[in-house]
Amino acid sequence: MSTSIGGEAGPAEVCINDILTDDELRSVLAKLDSEKDKEIFGLVCKRWLTLQSSERRKLAARAGPHMLLMLAARFGRVVELDLSQSVSRSFYPGVTDADLAVVANKFKRLKVLNLSNCKGITDKGMLELGDGLSSLQSLDVSNCRKLTDRGLEAVAKGCYDMRTMHLAGCRSVSDILLMGLSRNCPNLEELVLEGCTNITDQGITNLVVGCQQIKLLDVSKCSNVGDLGISNVAESCASSLRTLKLLDCCKVGDQSILSLASFCTGLETLVVSGCRDISDESLKSLAAACGNSLKILGMNWCLNVSDLSLSSILARCRYLEALDIGCCEEVTDAAFQGLASVEDELSLKVLKVSNCPNITMTGLGIILDKCRSLEYLDVRSCPHISKAACDEAGLQFPDCCKVNYVGRLSEPDMLL
Repeated sequence: MSTSIGGEAGPAEVCINDILTDDELRSVLAKLDSEKDKEIFGLVCKRWLTLQSSERRKLAARAGPHMLLMLAARFGRVVELDLSQSVSRSFYPGVTDADLAVVANKFKRLKVLNLSNCKGITDKGMLELGDGLSSLQSLDVSNCRKLTDRGLEAVAKGCYDMRTMHLAGCRSVSDILLMGLSRNCPNLEELVLEGCTNITDQGITNLVVGCQQIKLLDVSKCSNVGDLGISNVAESCASSLRTLKLLDCCKVGDQSILSLASFCTGLETLVVSGCRDISDESLKSLAAACGNSLKILGMNWCLNVSDLSLSSILARCRYLEALDIGCCEEVTDAAFQGLASVEDELSLKVLKVSNCPNITMTGLGIILDKCRSLEYLDVRSCPHISKAACDEAGLQFPDCCKVNYVGRLSEPDMLL
């Protein structure tokens, strides 16, 4: 911490802390890119540790009111707090309402709070957050199953600048909350409602009356959401909607897809896997409307999809990076034959054709010829395709491509 400065009187020891001000040290800290370097900065001395702590913006911590009080005193400027628990190793009760009372009273600058899988929290804790964290913009309470409309509506009322809410697995949530979000959170951009089976078309319709800036909406496994709700989302959020996930929404059909094609020409991600009433005609309209924007399309178990729509999607969606047509039994090699006359390569990085009995080595050969950027290919349970057959045919896979023949490879996150 000291340096020698030469002069007529001989060398003198000067401490760097006597030269640099707090603002100058903060400037040095700000230029460090990695979290590891910032941690090392704090190991120099107590003064530097205090400065590093005061400038910290993100924090992941364990539960406990006493621990949280100490952290709040040390890290006064934290804006992102992660108290989430692991799905596989969560401990009960873990985070409690008492912890949330400390968070609400001591972390006033908080903008992002992750409480996913905190199974011990209740509406009482949500009331504390709604009353104390007016700056909160992002809340993840996925799989916090004790929460109901009462607590989450209090958050909506108190956190008027809310942008992101993840409520996957919160089974007690209903249309009442969506009305509260519509009335109080006009800046909402991302809403995940996967598995919230009490949500209906009426709730989704009410939501987009007041929340028209939604970029991402996930209503996967919401079995009471159908064409009426999705069509209203498409019209109300036409300019903003980029990601829509409708996994296993059995009431969603062609009307929803046609509405998306009519209004949401900037759509980038669409997951309609398990929506068995969707047919070729609506998907062809979608490909024509969103050809320049669509990057991710999941439609496995869409049993009415055939070569007609798939060939149109491959021809028009030039920037498509991930495609899942697993279990689309009507699809054959003919869907890919049109690619043979196309000069440009496709942008596909992930392709899943598992359980497609009519795709053969011929179709696979065309795919590999035009998809040189492939990173993951799923051909499980395709009776005409095997590793031995590919080796015998001398098919050349891209160097970075992982091929899943029998289910031993982990799937990429892109379509999950």
